[in-house]
Amino acid sequence: MELGEIFRYEFVQRALLAGVFIAAVSSILGVFLVLRRLSLIGDGLAHITFGSVAMVLLIGLSPLYVTLAALPLVMLSSLAIFQLTRSKRIRGDAAIGIVSSIGIALGIILSSLSGGYNVDLLSYLFGNILTVTQTELALSLIIFLFVAAAVIFLYRDLFAVTFDEELAKSMGIKTNRINIILLLLTAVTAVLAMKITGIMLVSAMLILPPVTALQLSLSFRMTIFAAVGFSVLAVISGIIVSFVLNLPAGGTIVMFNAALLLIVFSAKIFLRLQRQF
Repeated sequence: MELGEIFRYEFVQRALLAGVFIAAVSSILGVFLVLRRLSLIGDGLAHITFGSVAMVLLIGLSPLYVTLAALPLVMLSSLAIFQLTRSKRIRGDAAIGIVSSIGIALGIILSSLSGGYNVDLLSYLFGNILTVTQTELALSLIIFLFVAAAVIFLYRDLFAVTFDEELAKSMGIKTNRINIILLLLTAVTAVLAMKITGIMLVSAMLILPPVTALQLSLSFRMTIFAAVGFSVLAVISGIIVSFVLNLPAGGTIVMFNAALLLIVFSAKIFLRLQRQF
């Protein structure tokens, strides 16, 4: 099959568009999360998503509504993480671990009650972006536009809170509000990203592209653009290769992200050694 023929299929077109939208959103938010050492929140929210999806499928709702039904539960969980970290007695990583363990335990129990891991649940666990519907594509576009608008509007506040929260407070920035907005946006992204890489690999979309971009030592704004570029490149390449070679799309996308990180990191080390000699 020639490369041009792949793009004639409508389901491939939907997958590419949805993948680009979610890749952009994940990498934008991922830059803030990685710099604030909250990158593992992707894993935590992914596990909550697993519990939410298992609950929705147990109730018997159509898979078409799984994403919409899981959103409020995951968003509430992100607020729970925020409240736990604000208690001063629980560190951020511990708060993520608490909520994450509850989510995965809930998912295991509910999936067993529904008769084990059925096809629908497995598709959310491991992802299948080639089955993205028109509704999910539209939802991805809406979330992309909303997150992009929020980041542009709150850019200075997000920048200040990311690098020095105490200084941001002294400047009159409502840091709690900014933190809540960031967590809620991440929760929404985690739910949507499960269609691309699957629940088990959501955190890779939030971590790998930003970490790759940070290796380039660019300005903060350019780091965000670079992260988006790496993420979009990995998604497009992963979808095409997975379709041609009949491989799982989610895992292929993550491997392309990992390959880009390895290439950039290796090039950085090579250039550093070259300067020394």
